Amino acid sequence: MAGTRKLSRTTSQRKALLNGLVTSLVLNGKIETTLAKAKEVKPLVDSLIDLAIKEKDNFEVKEKKISRAKLDKNGKKVKVQKTSKNGNKYEVIDREIVTEKINVDKPSRLAARRKMFKTINKIKDFDGKTIDLTEKLFGEIAPKYEAKGGYTRIIKLVARKGDAAEMAIIELL
Repeated sequence: MAGTRKLSRTTSQRKALLNGLVTSLVLNGKIETTLAKAKEVKPLVDSLIDLAIKEKDNFEVKEKKISRAKLDKNGKKVKVQKTSKNGNKYEVIDREIVTEKINVDKPSRLAARRKMFKTINKIKDFDGKTIDLTEKLFGEIAPKYEAKGGYTRIIKLVARKGDAAEMAIIELL
């Protein structure tokens, strides 16, 4: 008596497949897949959104001192000439200490973020920068669905031509 579909894959392959589908759905808001896979992804995404809604405002703002390079009006680092004890001259990047406000997660939000990392894969955009999908869940998706339930919808499509598999679109509402 299994609680989930096996999707003709071993456990590790199935988890990797579902994690990839969940990541794509959170990133794009809509994916096309087989009906069986869509039915397996739906509860995973719904639970992630529930978690994000529950913990979205559970952080505190703190001030932190940060040392960073001074920039000129063109955005280039400012260099200063220094002399060593031996009399050698060299250039050093001039630094400034700035106080910035940062958001610090409270313990339950941190635990929720770690649960999300188990289900969501790390991805990068075309520039090579990492996209933080947990921040997207907390910042964009959770406020949108705060007042209502039913976060995803499955729309059945015609069967796939090659193997007659039932196809479906799963999307965030």
